[in-house]
Amino acid sequence: MKLISWNVNGLRACVRKGFLDYFHNENADIFAVQEIKLQEGQINLELDGYYQYFNYAERKGYSGTAVFSKQKPVSTFIPDFHELASIEGRVLGLEFESFYLLNVYTPNSQRSLDRLPLRIEWEEAIYQYIKQLEEKKPVIICGDLNVAHQSLDVKNDKSNKGNSGFTYEERSKMDNILATGYIDVLRYFYPERDDLFTWWSYMKTVRERNIGWRIDYFLVSTRLEDKLVDFNVDHQVFGSDHCPIKMKLNL
Repeated sequence: MKLISWNVNGLRACVRKGFLDYFHNENADIFAVQEIKLQEGQINLELDGYYQYFNYAERKGYSGTAVFSKQKPVSTFIPDFHELASIEGRVLGLEFESFYLLNVYTPNSQRSLDRLPLRIEWEEAIYQYIKQLEEKKPVIICGDLNVAHQSLDVKNDKSNKGNSGFTYEERSKMDNILATGYIDVLRYFYPERDDLFTWWSYMKTVRERNIGWRIDYFLVSTRLEDKLVDFNVDHQVFGSDHCPIKMKLNL
């Protein structure tokens, strides 16, 4: 089973930049996207063979998540652990026979860190929610989690220490999730790589020089560890300020 996650930074814009070519070429079983920036009825995607599910933000042109799946899930749901899950369309859940999938677009703390208290509130709520789901069946979490967990995950770690996405508070919340029994899949396959980034600023030549951050993740329940097959960062794929990440499981 192939799963792909991509913060598309506006699905309509990304479609104009080649999203569908990548989508069809990859032929993933599950394709999760974040920051779709649209409302119901604003896009018509012809994705033959896929079920399409959306969680739209109330605010127009903002946030939102979607999942395209070849297999029809047992159920789909918008979690209620935090009001932003529905108001800003930040989480979309799918239940399959052997696992739950949570497609997550974590709130940004903002450059000024004004939203850091809200972010920590979110982290504590989703932490408890994931533990509850895990009691029923294994959970796969994917998406833009807006944190560079380790120093390896940001090009200029020393100068960025304490900045939004690289604060002690945000990174420690990722520690908590992993400690409850989750695998950071990229680090499972590439424990020492310091050049695997998933987001780059739009500043000139930044992406060409690979001055980036890794803030997009697949986190997998340790109960699925023996099912892990492969993981890749498709850094050569453009269309957004993020690139797609993909994972293969033997399910």
